[in-house]
Parts: sequence; C-alpha cells; structure tokens
Amino acid sequence: MAQASARHILVSSEEKANELKTAIEGGADFAQVAKENSSCPSSRQGGELGRFGRGQMVPEFDQVVFSAPVGVVQGPVKTQFGYHLVEVTDRQD
Repeated sequence: MAQASARHILVSSEEKANELKTAIEGGADFAQVAKENSSCPSSRQGGELGRFGRGQMVPEFDQVVFSAPVGVVQGPVKTQFGYHLVEVTDRQD
C-alpha cells in the first residue's frame, strides 16, 4: 500500500497561501513559515503530518500527496478546512 510523509501549511485564504508559497520559493524556511502562519495544530512541528496511507486524508489533499513530486511545494490546495501548501517529504508507492 502506498505510504507518504508530508508537511503542510493551512491558511484561510488563497491569497495568503500564494503569498507564503512565494516566500518559500524565495528561500524562506517551510517549517518556520508553518510555525508562524498555519492554523493547523501540526504548525508546532513545522507542519509535519508524519506517515500516512492513501485515503487517510481528505480527497483533495490525498490526490496531491500521491501524485506530486517529492520535495516540491504544491498548492494552494483547497479543502473544507481552507487552503493548504503541501510538500511531500517522502513517498513509497
């Protein structure tokens, strides 16, 4: 069964997600940006979500995690929780 590790940043607006993505692409540290901006409890761990299998996250999130290249920030990804920036840190298909 496919497994992945990922980290994310959750914010309430697409505009904020795009602003943070630009900062990360410009060299800002993902974990630090997560700690300072993410509304998810995972922000305390720099957005780390740990290991999980396919189907354990909401469908929109799952689709990105199991298709995006490892180590490339994706998003904004809209879910019922808000807008996510997602970085797959490891995946075993």
